Amino acid sequence: MRFGIVGAGGVGGYFGGRLAQAGNDVTFIARGGHLEALQTRGLRIESPDGPMVINPVRATDEASSVGPVETVIVAVKTWQLSDAIESMRPLMGGNTAVLPLLNGVDASDQLADAFGEDRALNGLCRIISHRSAPGVVTHVGAVPTIVLGERSDARSERVEKIAAVLQAAGVTVDIPEKIQVALWTKLLFVVSLGGVGAVTRASTGVVRSTPESRQMLEGAMCEIRDVAEGRGVPLPEDIVETALSFIDGMPAQAMASLHRDIVDGRPSELDAWTGTVVRLGKEAKVPTPINACIFASLLPQERAARDTHRSA
Repeated sequence: MRFGIVGAGGVGGYFGGRLAQAGNDVTFIARGGHLEALQTRGLRIESPDGPMVINPVRATDEASSVGPVETVIVAVKTWQLSDAIESMRPLMGGNTAVLPLLNGVDASDQLADAFGEDRALNGLCRIISHRSAPGVVTHVGAVPTIVLGERSDARSERVEKIAAVLQAAGVTVDIPEKIQVALWTKLLFVVSLGGVGAVTRASTGVVRSTPESRQMLEGAMCEIRDVAEGRGVPLPEDIVETALSFIDGMPAQAMASLHRDIVDGRPSELDAWTGTVVRLGKEAKVPTPINACIFASLLPQERAARDTHRSA
């Protein structure tokens, strides 16, 4: 299958690398030093499952040089999505499917608005990974998994085909009955852990073992569960307990990408994560005091990082 990977960082780099290693026609849309490294040295993936090197790698910063593909995997940060949509238009053919692997709950809506309901899928991934150096992606933990489905939840031939190709590449795949439940389940996990980790500047191991920060973490999760239910997305009754149990099994030094970006002074997904919870909570008349406090505490640094990014 012919893939275009828009965003070659920890998510796009890992899953695109898997697909390329399995013999698929994969082109990464990247930029800067990372693009140069991909073009000259290939892609290296460090993982608990063993290292993997893909060389040569097809990579470019001009989607127009690639042409239409069968599937576009979008793996940029949420705040980069608007620009990514414009840059990826040359990848769109008559039957191209677009699979978002972004955090948050509305990326598929933006892609459907841009390219049409018939092209946009809904999706998410489960992986702890990041771009550790130009041309290098480090997979830290979690079984690499892609969850995907039609926006309507209908079982379709194209979803089945994409799933089969991913599975042949060694990726765990899930096609849930209700994709919105899956999206909100992940949102509950990443928003709470990322927000509490960023505001405390503490690793996952410290957050989960300190009674006060663990209580904050659990409270943030409960608020997100209540917002989901207020919007008609019923999450499993034991969702908070399940999420806490998963966090208890994570590597002690792991951190969510939002936490890492905040600490490093880069623009983060604060608005699409914690900000979205607060905004949707207001719309649904569901109180979110913990998430609102986290959002307000991190917002000044987030705005400073964005100002620096725009002026760079």
